[in-house]
Order: sequence, then structure tokens, then C-alpha cells
Amino acid sequence: MERWLGKHAELLYAVMRIVVGLLFACHGAQKLFGALGARGPVSDPLLVTAGIIEFFGGGLIILGLWTGYAAFLASGLMAVAYFKGHASGGFWPIVNRGELAALYCFVFLYMASRGSGRLSIDALARKTRRA
Repeated sequence: MERWLGKHAELLYAVMRIVVGLLFACHGAQKLFGALGARGPVSDPLLVTAGIIEFFGGGLIILGLWTGYAAFLASGLMAVAYFKGHASGGFWPIVNRGELAALYCFVFLYMASRGSGRLSIDALARKTRRA
């Protein structure tokens, strides 16, 4: 499988970056705008801050603009969300319902190490500077 998919790794990373960024931005839209099935916008300042990071950070990740920085911030947010909101419910993420926060945390940490990649504004800017 690696021999076949390996040659598409850059494209698949770009697709993953876009999809994960979109899903993350949807969480922010719920908090900030009461969209996508939310009961309404949140008023707790901590949740508003989380919503801003989710919505705008997700947008930067989708676009591939400063992805490393946005993903690092998002990874930290998800670590805080896990320990503040879930860890008290037990050790295992599947038990304390924190598996999504843990998954986002490590996916964003990987993205922070990898950067924007292909199909990104950052890649387009690099190409334009070289030309």
C-alpha cells in the first residue's frame, strides 16, 4: 500500500489539512455564531477564545497560510480542552469522551511539524518569490 499511496503523500497531506481545518473551523462556528446545530453563541470568555482559535485557526489551516503556527496554537488549545474538560472523567480518552480533543491535538502537532505543504498559499508565495 505504501508503494502506491506513497507517491501521493503530498497531495493526501493537503487533502487532510483542508478537511481537518474545515472540521475544526466548524467547531468555532458553533461557538461563535451558534451555527451548525449549536444552541446559540457562547458567552463564556474562555469558550469565545476557543471559538476564535478554532474558527480562524481552522481557516488558516484550510488555506495553508501560516499552518505551522496555527496548528501549533490549535494543538495547545486541544491539549487544554482535554485536560480541562475531559481528563477528570477518567484516564482513557474513550471513557472520558475526550478522544476528539486528543486526536485533534496530535494531528495538529503533526501539522505544526510539517507546515503548509502543497496546495497552500504558503507554497504559492514561495513559488512566486523564486520566480
